Amino acid sequence: MMWLVQAVGRFFQKLGAEFIFYLEQAGRMGIFLAACLFSVVRPPYKFGPILRQIHFIGSRSSFVILFTGSFTGMVLALQGYYTLRKFGSEGLLGAAVALSLIRELGPVIAALMVVGRAGSAICAEVGIMRNSEQIDALECMAIDPYKYLMAPKFVAGILSMPLLTAIFDMAGIVGGYLVGVAMLGVNKGAYFQQMYSSVVWNDVEMGLVKSLIFGLLIIWIGAAKGYYLHLERSGGFGAEGVSRVTTDAVVLSSVAILVWDYLLSAIML
Repeated sequence: MMWLVQAVGRFFQKLGAEFIFYLEQAGRMGIFLAACLFSVVRPPYKFGPILRQIHFIGSRSSFVILFTGSFTGMVLALQGYYTLRKFGSEGLLGAAVALSLIRELGPVIAALMVVGRAGSAICAEVGIMRNSEQIDALECMAIDPYKYLMAPKFVAGILSMPLLTAIFDMAGIVGGYLVGVAMLGVNKGAYFQQMYSSVVWNDVEMGLVKSLIFGLLIIWIGAAKGYYLHLERSGGFGAEGVSRVTTDAVVLSSVAILVWDYLLSAIML
């Protein structure tokens, strides 16, 4: 009987340790976000680092956004055409493609592409700086790492994501036009007229709000995971620790984007 009591005790001890660990991790992430946002609004303001981060996060992601946006629109048009044709509603193809892209697929897929291209790089960069004690050196020189390292990334991520989402939406609409109108013979006037009459400001607003939140999530999770590399269970110092933390950051960012996509849709619909 004693062994059963000891086993139950060990189980609850392990459960409590896990709860405390994740609670501490959530607290660290929250404090990190608050410190970064405060650094964003605190002077002095330097635009050079922000422009460099916008170039890295936004400009260098434009090709993959154009490419994936085009083929997403093509797939939507192809699948939507054969679905709508069953009901004799091929003229609604433009509205279906535009609404799907602007409200859901544009912000989500664009954010997932940025996670894979820029979010992972930010986590690895900050993690290597922590690993090589560069962040500790900044603190020894009385340089605030939040202001010097994190604030430009946060501003650039929040500014870049809506623009990348708009590029994704436009590329998807053009891709849908090429498949639906040029290949499948949908009337060009009906394609754009139904799009014009169906898309309202609330749809655009939903995509804009989602892209802003997703940009914040990508930079927050990637930078925080790298910053707290030495405190992560799967991390630790060395190249292996950086690789594990970067993988965790990509997975957590992707899951957070999908969860917040549902929450924002439920709130704004």
